[in-house]
Amino acid sequence: MKKSERMRACVSNLAAPEAGIDPCYAGYFACFNAGEYYEAHDVLEHLWLQCTDENRLFYQGLIQIAGGFVHLQKQFLHPAHPKHGLRMRPAARLLRLGVANIQPYGPEHLLLNVRELCSFCEGLAAGLDASGFEVNPWRPESAPQLRLLGLK
Repeated sequence: MKKSERMRACVSNLAAPEAGIDPCYAGYFACFNAGEYYEAHDVLEHLWLQCTDENRLFYQGLIQIAGGFVHLQKQFLHPAHPKHGLRMRPAARLLRLGVANIQPYGPEHLLLNVRELCSFCEGLAAGLDASGFEVNPWRPESAPQLRLLGLK
């Protein structure tokens, strides 16, 4: 099965929480909040690849933020692995790229508190820098939850 077919199958099972929200966008948050950062990246990438409007950089930034969390999660799970153990510097880089892409859409965009997410990601990246990329702040028990405004 091709990646695009997998993504269509995945999002067909996701009900948009509110009329007007693309299932891929809603799926990003469902996957992210489940700690499935790679899947969140893939689901939103499916929408981003088709996007030709003003939201293209916004989606790209959210994809980059999910990518940053992929790196943090893999490093946490496999700190001694030769590849995964070195993922904190790329995580900080992706978090900053994501912030740079979504920040112009703030303070709120597509039901997301952009300002809050940017602040959170900047804080994570700064903490990674300050630790010399030695301390991973990500923990499964305190993994971040992204909420869309006005939705439960």
